[in-house]
Amino acid sequence: MSNNIVILIGRILLSAMFIMSGFPKLLAPAETAGMIASAGLPAPTALAYLAGIFEVVAGLAVLVGFQTRIAAWLLALFCIFTGLVFHSGAINMPNFPPEANALLTMFNTISMFKNLTIAGGFLVLAGFGPGSLSIDARRGRA
Repeated sequence: MSNNIVILIGRILLSAMFIMSGFPKLLAPAETAGMIASAGLPAPTALAYLAGIFEVVAGLAVLVGFQTRIAAWLLALFCIFTGLVFHSGAINMPNFPPEANALLTMFNTISMFKNLTIAGGFLVLAGFGPGSLSIDARRGRA
């Protein structure tokens, strides 16, 4: 299998999560706005819509290989930010047994490391480019 096919598959896999998670933020932003508010950030509903728009647009850019290096850098930074802001630290739900909170904390930590790992994938894409099966390559900018 050629490297360009592998890079295309990687772009599809990296972009799918952001495209799929961006649309619900646009259609029903309340849950995301609640998480944003709980992190102490301002204008949670506006930020939820902006996050949704960003995820869909940047995800589509990576998918088709348009301005791939820029989109990959931005998505890497987004993953690092969301991992550290929303998925680091202990979970302590009132009225939950300590074991349940410990389990939630473990899942939260796994989510943080998944975000950091995905950021690593985007940094590799930013460094090496989208491959020949991309809009960037057709435009001579890969």
